[in-house]
Amino acid sequence: MATRAPKDGINEAEIKVGKPKRKAVGLPAVLNSLKISLDQMGPVRSAQTLLAVNQEKGFDCMGCAWPEGDKRHTAEFCENGAKAVAEEATRRTVTPSFFEKHSVAELNERDEYWLGQQGRITHPMLLEEGGTHYRPVSWDMAYDIIVEELAALDSPDEAVFYTSGRTSNEAAFLYQLMVRGIGTNNLPDCSNMCHESSGSALTQTIGIGKGTVSLEDVDKAPLILVAGQNPGTNHPRMLTSLEKAKKNGGQIVAINPLPEAGLLRFENPQKISGILGTRFGGGTQLSDDFLQIRLGGDQALFQGLGKYLLEQEEKTGTVFDHEFIKEHTTGLEEYLQELREVSWDEIVEASGIAKSQITSVGDRMIASPGTVVCWAMGLTQHKHSVKTLRDVVNVLLLQGNIGKPGAGVCPVRGHSNVQGDRTMGIFERMPDGFHDALDAHFSFASPRKHGFDTVAAIRAMRDGGAKVFMAMGGNFVRATPDSDVTDKALRNTRLTVQVSTKMNRSHLITGRRALILPALGRTDRDTQASGDQRVTVEDSMSAVHASRGRLRPPGPDVRSEISIVCELGDRLFARPQSPFRDNAPQIDWVAAQADYSVVRNHIEAVIPGFENYNTRIETGGFVLPNGPRDGRKFTTPSGKAVFTGNALEYPKVPAGRLLLQTLRSHDQYNTTIYGKDDRYRGIHGGRRVVLVHADDLAAAGIAEGEMVHLVSQFSDGVERRAENFRAVTYATPRGCAAAYYPETNVLVPLDSTADVSGTPTSKSVIIRLEKIA
Repeated sequence: MATRAPKDGINEAEIKVGKPKRKAVGLPAVLNSLKISLDQMGPVRSAQTLLAVNQEKGFDCMGCAWPEGDKRHTAEFCENGAKAVAEEATRRTVTPSFFEKHSVAELNERDEYWLGQQGRITHPMLLEEGGTHYRPVSWDMAYDIIVEELAALDSPDEAVFYTSGRTSNEAAFLYQLMVRGIGTNNLPDCSNMCHESSGSALTQTIGIGKGTVSLEDVDKAPLILVAGQNPGTNHPRMLTSLEKAKKNGGQIVAINPLPEAGLLRFENPQKISGILGTRFGGGTQLSDDFLQIRLGGDQALFQGLGKYLLEQEEKTGTVFDHEFIKEHTTGLEEYLQELREVSWDEIVEASGIAKSQITSVGDRMIASPGTVVCWAMGLTQHKHSVKTLRDVVNVLLLQGNIGKPGAGVCPVRGHSNVQGDRTMGIFERMPDGFHDALDAHFSFASPRKHGFDTVAAIRAMRDGGAKVFMAMGGNFVRATPDSDVTDKALRNTRLTVQVSTKMNRSHLITGRRALILPALGRTDRDTQASGDQRVTVEDSMSAVHASRGRLRPPGPDVRSEISIVCELGDRLFARPQSPFRDNAPQIDWVAAQADYSVVRNHIEAVIPGFENYNTRIETGGFVLPNGPRDGRKFTTPSGKAVFTGNALEYPKVPAGRLLLQTLRSHDQYNTTIYGKDDRYRGIHGGRRVVLVHADDLAAAGIAEGEMVHLVSQFSDGVERRAENFRAVTYATPRGCAAAYYPETNVLVPLDSTADVSGTPTSKSVIIRLEKIA
């Protein structure tokens, strides 16, 4: 029954390992989508939701940020999108009686899968200091507790306000306004842990921290490099775009440490041929070439591509786009000098890719009138990630591959509105122009001192410098690195507040007091004083569109994120006894809660590109201005795109050690576990596996299937352990390994972060395998 959650977790000892798949999607994905949907929602609710996903009059899928095309299929969702919708629209509920039955200590013994499967939270819940169980509490009392704790702080900077990328534009804008009204810029978000390196590199080189391509650019790109990304699991609808590119004559090069099924062959479930499968002539081979890069070797690869283009330019004089370089760029000579100094031997050593393979891709670039480079976490979560991405931009600039059709940079976001949240001001270091506009419109003085990013926030809580933590969605304690340190940091606060739809670990690792505030999801009908409401989101390609849920909320005490922020803002700023009246932003919080079009009017007044906001979302939405894409306009200090010189860097792994990347399984979205299978990689019935090259296992004297502990040790001298993993032979590069997060987040030190961006280095963790005695 859809209302019944599993009583117990799955036995990890029964893991079964088979052969990895060589193709993705097709009939198995359709059947799995239907199974999970029926299990969670039942037949009627499944039809109501799945037919509304990503439709113009429906709701935006919370599963990823890949955009929709102008012509939408009736079933405009993928397998993992269906899983995400089913998880949120489940008929299962977590009522006060659940918390009465289960103590916090007991719940902490359960795994992430079991917690998530229990269902939607229906009431505000409070864990008192010294308490063993959460108990129901009124909304008024919950707000009073938050206001009381914030007012008691010695400084507003002792509060931290986290944001998940699922939050709507309207909720994010109000949330950052409330936080800045309190007097702090402590606004860490999930982007700090994923694409912060992208934003840092792109802002420096092209003047905007976003991609420069449209969906049409990808569909019509002559050449696409997909680096450090597994779209078959993480962004499955992207496969349709890659298929279109192939049908249009484009070429695709996959660059990844693991051979992923989604980049090998795609059976499109929206076509009869895709359902019938490869055996009956269906499916499309996507990748024309596969470069099995060593972990952390991407900078070397892109320097190799740049070096080869330079060598061919010196021979022919026809490889570089000289007009573009002269008119629109600066810094070329510094970059070329780095290319001349780096040797091919070092490039090959660092990347693990033969020179002939690199030059073959270089020849594809020379022959192509346009190149798109797509990437995700595989490029962003290393110490030298910003350098790597600057070198990606360098290679594209050489041929003028920014600001022309079928070319550009394409960082592929995970959360469905993580890009929109940043546009709305969810960032600890927003530029002065944003603050100036915010101050002018709301007649207050926003703080200008930079706030905490995610890692800095954990340090502050650990060290006693932050005493109140509030999260707008997400699962902070399992999304972050160094799990033991993060857990202790949260426990060191006076109050933790989680605005959530479902149970997760962050409800159980708490401050002295803790609140759970149940929030509406994307699928839920949101009715306020002026009637039914809609919100908006921004996808990976800067398109803004509306989202409106239709389902009855799981209970009358569940409130929208906007309502929660507005009611809290009213208590903090607008009442005679409000503690932050002296520098309060001048906004009618009650009016904003009653009608979300009021919020959009405020956004329009503050943020460029949102002119006629309410009108334009009536007709399908709009695309935000993008200088590099729209007219080769670069808002850098020089007004031009910037070539950069970046000394080559790559991980050096001691003998007897491996370089580990953390990654998702196919039955997973970030820290949400849909099931214990990873169908494409051949893993069934469990998650505690480590994928290692057969020769590396043999060298360590470890047999296939043997149980091991994963141990990391960094310069801080602390030994971190993730215990009881099954060793699985897999087609990884020698010296590399892979395992799922959040189970392996414990191995990533808090202070091991990317230069410039501060992103945790979750794709380059030095470990050893320890045999279990």
